[in-house]
Amino acid sequence: MTARDKHGRTHKALAINEVSLLREARQAAKIRVRVDGIVRLEELMGDGVLIATPVGSTAYNLSAHGPIIPLAAGVLALTPISGFRPRRWRGALLPHGAKVAFESLEADKRPVSATADYTEIRDVLTVEVCENRNIAFTLLFDPEHNLEERVFKEQFLT
Repeated sequence: MTARDKHGRTHKALAINEVSLLREARQAAKIRVRVDGIVRLEELMGDGVLIATPVGSTAYNLSAHGPIIPLAAGVLALTPISGFRPRRWRGALLPHGAKVAFESLEADKRPVSATADYTEIRDVLTVEVCENRNIAFTLLFDPEHNLEERVFKEQFLT
């Protein structure tokens, strides 16, 4: 995530699960959404929006009524958080190579923060998110419990 705040500072952060934009005050956030340079939502109004990886799809994304994504699916979830307008927009699935840009509209009246997993930047004006497949990390795992199978099984729990 690369975020620019109202003071002109640029912040970078890494997220394994999701990047979320959230309203900071009582006013609903107004956010413009671009995917690969094309405006897809001129104005999303609500508590915010998030973009989740398959790993993060069973966390905040799921609680915001986003889809659970199998780990090998090659997509990201773009999910509104308590979306108000457009009324019936429930989110989108994007190819993992998509470049997503968010713009906070009316930022003085409706301040927005951006969070990449545990790193929060307040008073953001713009946020750009893209998947970086050049970063590797080791995840602790239990060989008795396959993570991919656990995520897949989440789709069938009632």
